[in-house]
Amino acid sequence: GACALIAPWNFPLYQTALKLAPALAMGNTVVLKPSEYTPLTSIFLVELITQSIKLPSGVLNLILTDGKAANALTLSDNIHKVSFTGSTPIGRKIIENSSKSNLKATTLELGGKSPCIFFEDAPDLDSAIDRAFTVMFSHKGEKCSEPTRFLIEESIYDYVVDKLVAKANSVKCGHPFDENSEQGPQCNKAQFDKIMSYIDVGKKEAELVAGGYQDLSNGNEKGYYIRPTIFSKVPPLSRIAQEEIFGPVLCCIPFKTDDEAIKIANSTTYGLAAGVYTGDIKRAHKFAHKIDSGMFYINRYGCYGLSSPFGGFRQSGWGKEMAIHSLASYTKTKSIWVYNGND
Repeated sequence: GACALIAPWNFPLYQTALKLAPALAMGNTVVLKPSEYTPLTSIFLVELITQSIKLPSGVLNLILTDGKAANALTLSDNIHKVSFTGSTPIGRKIIENSSKSNLKATTLELGGKSPCIFFEDAPDLDSAIDRAFTVMFSHKGEKCSEPTRFLIEESIYDYVVDKLVAKANSVKCGHPFDENSEQGPQCNKAQFDKIMSYIDVGKKEAELVAGGYQDLSNGNEKGYYIRPTIFSKVPPLSRIAQEEIFGPVLCCIPFKTDDEAIKIANSTTYGLAAGVYTGDIKRAHKFAHKIDSGMFYINRYGCYGLSSPFGGFRQSGWGKEMAIHSLASYTKTKSIWVYNGND
């Protein structure tokens, strides 16, 4: 049937392609709605497709509009499937709209508050810190699966935090086309303001050890730049440890035992991704089994591939993208019986 593909403003080209390819491959028509903040790559992709492939008229449709019009799209009885990547509140609204209309199918890739857990016996602790820091602060923190909570064994807590602070303080914020720039601006003013408001909350809840302010250096006063921000000794149930900030803000939380780490990891409403660094493979598989997340990484946080399903549990969404699961989500299963006259 007709599918509405609603792509986010982060990873705009990648997310558009992830939705468009399986939807068309399984014989559907599509209405593609990119974010109003980052539409250019989607426009370019659709132009390339229409120049290269002779699709029947009406199969591939691109609309450039805002959230209000997209809301009408998810209410339409002419749409039989919605694939959405974005925030959990909007995902809830899409489910509501589905129930109000034709009970259209939905695939929802929503928010996260993913934990990355560090043990004293990590095979290469310094490399683990480097990798986790890079994954956390890449794309200026605007990434749903990033590990925004570092759970650190008490015996190595100070060492890990000191390393993280040094790395954060060395990051250069600047124009994305500047070869020396390591972190660009936040997507828009609304997101910038949201992140800064959470930083204000964090200053009351935990210990600020890095960043925490707008970067105004080297001409950055014209953009929405926020320094890589780290809070230490964050209470596991505090707002900054529970709510998705979607920016360069990291919560560091100490723990003593395996059971305590598992409890903290599962303490949020999300279940997108999680990871552990440890030399004990039995412990690693125990954590993979006990932590409620759609993806789990052992000794290398952030492994992705088109042959592996991407998606979370609980308020991180419904369904999967990539792999065979993506194709299956754009089909309807039908049972057909043919009687040949013989009992």
